Amino acid sequence: MAEYCDVAVPVPLDQVFTYRLPEGVRPSAGGRVLVPFRQQRMIGIVTELHDRPPKVPVKNVMETLDETGSPALREELLRLGKWIREYYLAPLGEVFRSMLPLSAEFRRAVVYRITDEGHMALHLAGSAGSSARSKRTPEDQDAEFRVLDYLASRDHAREESLRTATRVSRAVVEGMVRKKWIAREDVSHAADASRVMQVAVLKQAEGKLNANQRLLLETLASAGGRLAVETLRELEVPRSTLGTLVKRGLVEVTEEPVELPRPGLNAHGLRADLDFNPAQRAAVGRIRGAVDARGFAGILLHGVTGSGKTAVYLAAMKSVLDAGRSAILLVPEIGLTPAVAADVHDTLGSLCSRLQPRALDRRRRTGLFL
Repeated sequence: MAEYCDVAVPVPLDQVFTYRLPEGVRPSAGGRVLVPFRQQRMIGIVTELHDRPPKVPVKNVMETLDETGSPALREELLRLGKWIREYYLAPLGEVFRSMLPLSAEFRRAVVYRITDEGHMALHLAGSAGSSARSKRTPEDQDAEFRVLDYLASRDHAREESLRTATRVSRAVVEGMVRKKWIAREDVSHAADASRVMQVAVLKQAEGKLNANQRLLLETLASAGGRLAVETLRELEVPRSTLGTLVKRGLVEVTEEPVELPRPGLNAHGLRADLDFNPAQRAAVGRIRGAVDARGFAGILLHGVTGSGKTAVYLAAMKSVLDAGRSAILLVPEIGLTPAVAADVHDTLGSLCSRLQPRALDRRRRTGLFL
């Protein structure tokens, strides 16, 4: 069994990095892993499993993100990524990063905590006051001590919370890290990227209830006993009301999968099985012949607007999908996406997914893993 693995991380370096596989961590080639890299955590793609011990100390893989035997990038996609790397002289980790929205399952977070030196600086400032010989302005000293005082009362704090509560700039925080008064720690971790929503289910409506609890239960009952938690949040009741009802066993909160959203526009009524005119039939036949040959073929479909080119595309895609293969339709203008998506959904139904460059990582990840 392999003891090490090479991982391509999304950094501008043309190399892979070797990590040790601890007990219980067994990724596959092409699988995603969470690894420490310098002073932070990153998600990378395993390129090789091996037993070659490196000449320098190595760190351990922290976590695998894919199920055993189901890597994010299959063998053919790994080969494609390596070809792109060689052809375009691109770092392998960044190539793989462009092939998958890795941040969909990765929540980046940085926290700060006060160090022993910081406790000492806070103590000296409280007992002796600020030094008159300090090169820092009184405003800068006050900002630093606000940070120390805030961190002294808790184990750690996220950067956003720290800066908001103390009203300091990032430069002040970084300066305190350099002086070792506070320590910066990367606590980025894997996050669930599955498309699910929380649903509140009414179990019973007995016992003593206050006005807020009664309103929430009545809303649930009027909706048939099931309602999305997000909808219940719109009620003018404290957020703790639902939690209290859950603890009392009156309401149960479950998670249910969310279906991919369908386009809001109506389809044009295009059908992939309609009676084509001779030109369309010839085009579809030419495309299907190239697909059946299972080789590369470049085909240019010429036709004016409204001549039926989209119907030919859909017919060709449907025949490919019927053969158990996959197809991609590229939309030349993002403004056309809703209308084209409506036609595709109307023809192919649940067999298709929409992927946009600016779509949320969570939605992009769902489409890629269908």
